[in-house]
Amino acid sequence: MKTASAIEVGSKDSAVPATLDHFTTLFNELDKGNLNKLPEVYSEDIRFQDPLGAVSGLDQLTRYFAGAYANAISCRFEFSEAVVTGDWAAIPWVMHLRHKRIRKGREIAVDGISRLQIRDGKVCYHRDYFDAGQLIYQNVPVLGAVIRWLRRQAS
Repeated sequence: MKTASAIEVGSKDSAVPATLDHFTTLFNELDKGNLNKLPEVYSEDIRFQDPLGAVSGLDQLTRYFAGAYANAISCRFEFSEAVVTGDWAAIPWVMHLRHKRIRKGREIAVDGISRLQIRDGKVCYHRDYFDAGQLIYQNVPVLGAVIRWLRRQAS
């Protein structure tokens, strides 16, 4: 498991690198059975968004992740070097996911990036950017075959 180092631009907040390390560690330990660890990284007023939904507050985030991890067999992230500007960070990743309902539980890889704002050592804003097609649509049996064929034709 690789922890995030940071390229820092602008003013330095000493809590940011430690929070990024804690964030990357948490996401490689997280599963449906330990969502109680979210307050270690996220503030009570967290705002979270990804291509599949948006929530506000730690309670809503916990429920959102409970749904996301409900059928996950395993999920791990390879994080690349973070770029930090003040209390904002962008951290690229590749998610390796095995999910009961996606490709019969075989592992898929999804590229993405998280944009984070860190305040008082906690993440208060988290937005994930990734191709929902790479996560879902390409991996639905009939639709996935069509999308993969179309992508090959376009290349």
